Amino acid sequence: MTTHYPLSAEMASFVARTQSFSSSAPDMNDQRAAYSRMCRAFTPTLPAGLMTTDFELAGVPVRSYRPDSLAPDTVTECVLYLHGGGWVVGDLDSHDFICTDLALDLGCVVIAVDYRLAPEHPFPAAFDDCVAVWHGLQAQADWLRIDPLKVAVAGDSAGATLAAALCLALRDAGQPQPCGQVLIYPALGGASDLPSRSECADAPLLSSVDIDCYQALYANTPEHMRSPYAWPLLAQDFSRLAPAFIAVAQYDPLRDDGVVYEQKLREAGVATGLYVGDGLVHGCLRAKGMAEEADELYRRIVEALRITTPNT
Repeated sequence: MTTHYPLSAEMASFVARTQSFSSSAPDMNDQRAAYSRMCRAFTPTLPAGLMTTDFELAGVPVRSYRPDSLAPDTVTECVLYLHGGGWVVGDLDSHDFICTDLALDLGCVVIAVDYRLAPEHPFPAAFDDCVAVWHGLQAQADWLRIDPLKVAVAGDSAGATLAAALCLALRDAGQPQPCGQVLIYPALGGASDLPSRSECADAPLLSSVDIDCYQALYANTPEHMRSPYAWPLLAQDFSRLAPAFIAVAQYDPLRDDGVVYEQKLREAGVATGLYVGDGLVHGCLRAKGMAEEADELYRRIVEALRITTPNT
């Protein structure tokens, strides 16, 4: 791995620690339990200065993060965060680390979504949940004390897929866009012959074989495999979408999904930013605080969200 993928010592250490929690058990519950153990190992204690609340929005479990620095009656910006995990693992706890930090560093409300998971609930279940939560945010903005015109959507990996699909669906329905979309190493349904699929076929933490397995579990019918709401790169029109910041990892078979999507959005007149993270692997956001490369990725994400949801 260190020869084919020349990672820094810190990133290699993160990869090794992450892999130590992996499970080869075929049972999905065992895999989810192993993933949860890994997430807990990397999740710091909840810091002071933040109120978290679990509740349901449009019938979907969510968790809100609101900094104590905001006065109770302050209406603020919001980031809707959609977690990664290949559409098959992950929950409100798995990405607590990033939602906590974003809320504190941006000084805004973050809403995390516990969407339904495949294979028990294949596409479009997760997509439908995210769309429902978006509309719930808009309808309950007063109660949530958020500005409905200053809600950005962000997600990593499978969550980035859902974030991009949400923007497409809102555009197609003639409804207002989020004020920005931040897609972190997204899976967008890119062609199997994209260079990164072969160049990074056996990359650490996500291989091309893994991608095929996750996609088959998520979109399990020919009709779903053709839907742009499952795979946003299949869309025929990329115009009139929210400004997009797309971050990809150098050593990730999904790298070129994000590169191609940014190009299509830009050519359609959408304001975009692309960050190709040198030395990064898929899932590396969890290495924040352990590797300088992951810290820089996080800094770029915060910068992009600060632009899209500026404090008034």
